[in-house]
Amino acid sequence: MTTYTTCDAVTDKTSPRVWLTIGLCFLVALMEGLDLQAAGIAAPGMAAALAFEQGQMSWIFSAGILGLLPGAFGGGWLADRIGRKKVLIGSVVLFGVFSIVSALAWDYTSMLTARFLTGVGLGAALPNLIALTSEAAGPRLRGTAVSLMYCGVPIGAAVAALIGMADFASGWATVFWVGGIVPLLIVPLLALFLPESDDFREQQARQLSKGAEARTPVLQGLFAHGAALPTLLLWLSYFFTLLVVYMLINWLPSLLVGQGYSRSEASGVVFSLQIGAAIGSLFLGAMMDRLRPLLMAALIYLGMLGSLAALGLSNAFSSMLVAGFLAGFFATGGQCVLYALAPLFYRTDVRATGVGSAVSVGRLGAMSGPLVAGKMLALGGGTAGVMLAAAPGIVVAAIAVFYLLAKRDRLAQE
Repeated sequence: MTTYTTCDAVTDKTSPRVWLTIGLCFLVALMEGLDLQAAGIAAPGMAAALAFEQGQMSWIFSAGILGLLPGAFGGGWLADRIGRKKVLIGSVVLFGVFSIVSALAWDYTSMLTARFLTGVGLGAALPNLIALTSEAAGPRLRGTAVSLMYCGVPIGAAVAALIGMADFASGWATVFWVGGIVPLLIVPLLALFLPESDDFREQQARQLSKGAEARTPVLQGLFAHGAALPTLLLWLSYFFTLLVVYMLINWLPSLLVGQGYSRSEASGVVFSLQIGAAIGSLFLGAMMDRLRPLLMAALIYLGMLGSLAALGLSNAFSSMLVAGFLAGFFATGGQCVLYALAPLFYRTDVRATGVGSAVSVGRLGAMSGPLVAGKMLALGGGTAGVMLAAAPGIVVAAIAVFYLLAKRDRLAQE
């Protein structure tokens, strides 16, 4: 029986090539975070300028997240066949171009289409960012490498919040312009300097020497040889954790404006949330190898529950800033732990597919989050109702993450 271990090699990789990979992937993650937050930051001005109703805004948020689903799975599947670098470059071009189209959208249909295709590009990028950094770093540095790369996502979202706070003369479209032009400027750097994964190259060479029959079928890679339970638990934990994260990303600015805060103050809370997310990604990523699985899962998900309750119950702007910071720390930091965990349970030839499948299922949760929030608001639940609606799913995710962390420790000892 094939054992899915925490590494494919026995040596750690610490060359400058590793840090170049992490740095370039960090830049892409930075722009991914900005583009993921862009719709939420632009939402109040976009709704006013284009006369969108609350229900239409829910679907605009969800259209972008819906695009992440086929993007993540397709991007991961394609990367295991033609290479991580090629797919990453194509995905950056895609989300850059359609972020610009979002800034130019003239009605509901054009905005829906632009956000969906932006999401496809963003979705295809993430499993390749995770695969490239985890494979470049090797077993000892894998969790740290993914954490360093992924903290670019909340930092990019914080930049989006700063753009919202600055309230430029060009209005709500500014964040989409930045999210479109800068990624296209990064593409030449990726083409010239980003190294392809050595693990992928070695796997391709083995497959060429053995013939086409050596390629592992997708379903077998995800569910055979002991991978089925980790795959299903990864899907569960991704679904419920991303439900909370994207509910916060998309609806928090509008919820705060609805409570009487100014747009600048709402962007300030989102900025606090994303700074907490960046710090949480690094801190919780480092703690993965130091805390026992039960303590790690409890820290992430009890912290998430407490911070969501604080967001729902806070009345003063200062306490809302603190609650936002803690929500970002635990919700997005916990998401980073999941991204570092997923590559450990798959071999090289199916790693991007496995990560992409988990990200895709997580996007179903991410898509559900804004819809759940919109429904709770329509029922009069208010901010507190929106935050508390996520509580049962957080408990399920906590149980799944506890098992996965424990499984990782057992594999490391084999």
